[in-house]
Amino acid sequence: MKKIALILAFLSTASIAISQEKSDKNIASFELGSGLNFSFNEGNYQFNLGGFIQPAYNYSKVDGYDSENEFNSKSAFLIISGKAINEKVSFLIQTDYSRSEPLLDAWIAYHPSEKSTITIGQKQTFVNNREMMYREDRLQFTDRSILSHNFSDTGREFGVFFESKYGTNFGISPMVAVTSGDGRNSFGSDSRDTDIGGLKIGGRLDLYPLGYFSSGNDLFTADLAHEKTLKFVLGGAISKNTGASNSSGEGHGDFLLYNTNGEERLPDYSQLYLDLLVKYSGFSLLLEYVNASADNLDLLYTDEATSTILVPGQISNFLILGDSYNIQTGYVTKKGLSFDLRFESSTPEFNSNSSSVLKDANSYTFGLTKYFDNNNLKMQASYSKLGLENGNNQSFGEFLIQVIF
Repeated sequence: MKKIALILAFLSTASIAISQEKSDKNIASFELGSGLNFSFNEGNYQFNLGGFIQPAYNYSKVDGYDSENEFNSKSAFLIISGKAINEKVSFLIQTDYSRSEPLLDAWIAYHPSEKSTITIGQKQTFVNNREMMYREDRLQFTDRSILSHNFSDTGREFGVFFESKYGTNFGISPMVAVTSGDGRNSFGSDSRDTDIGGLKIGGRLDLYPLGYFSSGNDLFTADLAHEKTLKFVLGGAISKNTGASNSSGEGHGDFLLYNTNGEERLPDYSQLYLDLLVKYSGFSLLLEYVNASADNLDLLYTDEATSTILVPGQISNFLILGDSYNIQTGYVTKKGLSFDLRFESSTPEFNSNSSSVLKDANSYTFGLTKYFDNNNLKMQASYSKLGLENGNNQSFGEFLIQVIF
């Protein structure tokens, strides 16, 4: 924490020194939560350097085994972004140095109008459940739901994305994405580790019958802005990954299947999401449902020699297949104290297959958060209980501190 304080002090001192020399055309500033900002040519060119850290303590226990305790850096983000106003172009590079492969986002976007954006590169996709559309520092609990972890990885994809928003009193937001279908860093670490399978095509449609959320309040599940009138968004997303070789379609080469000639032939993987987010006066309610299915399964073999054919239901050994739902609610007081509760359940498509990747399970989570400076500085604690059909129940606890700079 001493190093963090020194870094923040250095950035503050540097920004003061720079701002003393600012002109009408070039401005630099630093503010907690907004990062180090540079503006050139009367604001036509903007550049931002920021990020956030989340030191955390974790507790976990499986019934019949000793508990485990861990201190770690849950997230260590560095974010570089910029805008060229007249050219209608923006970019973002986002890395998480708590990961072995830190690159999460790297994209450039063109904004033909205020209502539409076309993005090329690797970014957080919108064809997953709603919680997976929120960045890691904007979660209602200390971690994403089990639904999010099961059916996604980081939520990042490489491809082309189109997003738009129309209307005021009644908002409609259609979105379309065409991606590699192999998740982030989808072309591997070198030229020998290439993309596998075909493309992933998906889209999302969000409806805001009572108008959009307050500015910035659409970036969180919790109602930090205390909406003065009832607001909600009803959304649905669908995608089809042609040739998936990862359990959730966010990776490649984790498994391979073959046709009768011993050539690679991968199953197609589809996901359907429905969600509802309601906010009013500090209260929030999020409902999410997902169904995942597979097709193109005829005459598939699990080995190149075609000696072992894929039997009905065995595809669930490789892909996350089945249904899941998540219900989470919470209330944020005007003093920034949040009380949250989550319940979720998952049902595999083939209940009789004990080797299914998706397990029959139920879980609940209690969360407590204190926001000190909106979402820029906060402390979060949570406790989760996971009940599996096989009886190996698990308990999880986590406490983290978040600083956005």
